[in-house]
Amino acid sequence: ITAICNPGDVLLLPEPCFSLYGTICSSYGIDVAYYRCMSDKNWEVDLEDLKAKISPSVKAVLLNNPSNPCGSSFTRSHVEAILSVCNAAKVPVISDEIYAGQVFTGHTFTSVSDIDTEVPRIVVGGLAKNYICPGWRLGWSIVIDPIGVMGDILAGMIALSTLLVGPNSLIQATLDDILNHTEESYLAGVRKEIETTATKAYELLKQCKGLTPTTPEGAMYLMIGIDATILKSFSSGIEFAKALQAEENVQVLPGEIFRCPGYFRIVTAKPVTLVAEAVERI
Repeated sequence: ITAICNPGDVLLLPEPCFSLYGTICSSYGIDVAYYRCMSDKNWEVDLEDLKAKISPSVKAVLLNNPSNPCGSSFTRSHVEAILSVCNAAKVPVISDEIYAGQVFTGHTFTSVSDIDTEVPRIVVGGLAKNYICPGWRLGWSIVIDPIGVMGDILAGMIALSTLLVGPNSLIQATLDDILNHTEESYLAGVRKEIETTATKAYELLKQCKGLTPTTPEGAMYLMIGIDATILKSFSSGIEFAKALQAEENVQVLPGEIFRCPGYFRIVTAKPVTLVAEAVERI
């Protein structure tokens, strides 16, 4: 982010949005604006809103696919449409793909790197999610520069990388084995376990009067809408989350954290029996 944006520049973020992006920007004096993702279309990007939000001050558009917090996964055609908007506006893309490949049955993950376009792209990935290595973290950034305009930005990224002089050496040494020799059956098993839990949570939550879950497509999260006309005692997701913890000892994150009031997020990476019990308490 800081290799592309200077203080006063604007980074365009999705809404709902993983909150750390905004925190990073505010720490470096970088402004943010938000483009809308549509809950009624399983959190696809509102392309007209994206077009409207791109201004001369916008230095990049950030995507997060599959999504935290939404648990959505874009189709190939939708990724192409997003990149088409960015290409027309001559704006580069930062694509957070930490959940790359972690999609459920009937869905196919499409990276921005899979699309033939002149849009400069920085693809961000890592081991924390798919390979279940959250403690000893190791991640990477891949610069895709089809028209040769990212040289200075790449040099800046390399310079910034010296501020933190090394990922965990044990994981770094085993990276080749992890990426090239992990059995696909293991990765498929992880995806299946998360999908089973997400599907179970979704089916149970659909039965809760006043709550509307969105269909889980990937990652390890589920967003649930709160119908204020039915659950009238809660004026916000924050109030709902506080009451849920106090009364039923279930912790969720209110949607306000993600700029999505009237929703809350649950994590589907726990065993299905625990998540089922949590949903029963909800």
